[in-house]
Amino acid sequence: MRGFLDILMPPVSLDGGERPLASGLSDQAWSRIRFLEDPVCDGCGLAFEHQPGRLGLDRCPACLAQPHVFQRARAACVYDEGSRDLILAFKHADRLEHAPLFTRWLSRAAAPLIEEADAIVPVPLHWTRLLRRRANQAAEIARPLARLGGRAYLADALIRARATPTQGGKSARGRRLNVKGVFAVPTKRALQIRGRRILLVDDVLTTGATADACARVLLDAGARAVDVAVIARVRSRP
Repeated sequence: MRGFLDILMPPVSLDGGERPLASGLSDQAWSRIRFLEDPVCDGCGLAFEHQPGRLGLDRCPACLAQPHVFQRARAACVYDEGSRDLILAFKHADRLEHAPLFTRWLSRAAAPLIEEADAIVPVPLHWTRLLRRRANQAAEIARPLARLGGRAYLADALIRARATPTQGGKSARGRRLNVKGVFAVPTKRALQIRGRRILLVDDVLTTGATADACARVLLDAGARAVDVAVIARVRSRP
C-alpha cells in the first residue's frame, strides 16, 4: 500500500532537497548527518576520540571523573550543521513529520537501552511552553519508540513544575541551576516508577543538566535505574 501511495503521491524530502525514493531525507542531507556508531562512551553517548584502551573502559575521562546521575546514554547522531536545522524545525517549527524518521534512528542507536527498559518517559515541557509549541517533541519520539519496543509509555510520570528560561546560551553551571528543583513525579504516578528501569527520551543532550535533573527525581521516586536516549549529542562539552 505504501508503494502504491508513493506512485500516486511521490514523497518529498523532509529537508527540501531533491525528491527521495521514499519518505525521508534527500541524498545530500543524508551525507551530512554524522551518525554515532559504537564504540561510544556508555555514560554520555559521545564518540571516543581514540579507541578505548587496553583496560576496556567503556566511559570517557569526563564521565569517569564526574559521572552523570543517569546511568547510560545513547544518541543517534552528532548535533552539528548537518542535523541542527532538522532538529530545530522539529522543535520550533511544527515539523512533526520528522518524528517517524528520528524514531527510526533512535530505535537503532538506543536498541540495547530499549531492550533493558521497563518503561519509557519523555522529558516534559511546562504547560505554558507546551501551549506555544503545541506538542512536546520528546513525547512525539518517546511514544512510538515505546510502541516499537513493546515497552510501557508513561506520558505524565514526570512533570515540569515551573517554567524556566531556555537552556540555550547558558554555561554548564547555569544549566544545572536553571533546572534545579524543576521536575517532579506526581504522587499518583510514583507506583509506575518504583522498581523499574526507566528510559528517558529527549531531543538533544548537551551538558546533561536536564537529563540529570530528571534522573534524580525519578531515582528519588524509586526507579531502579535511569538511562537516556536522544536524537543528537553535542560533540564537545561546554
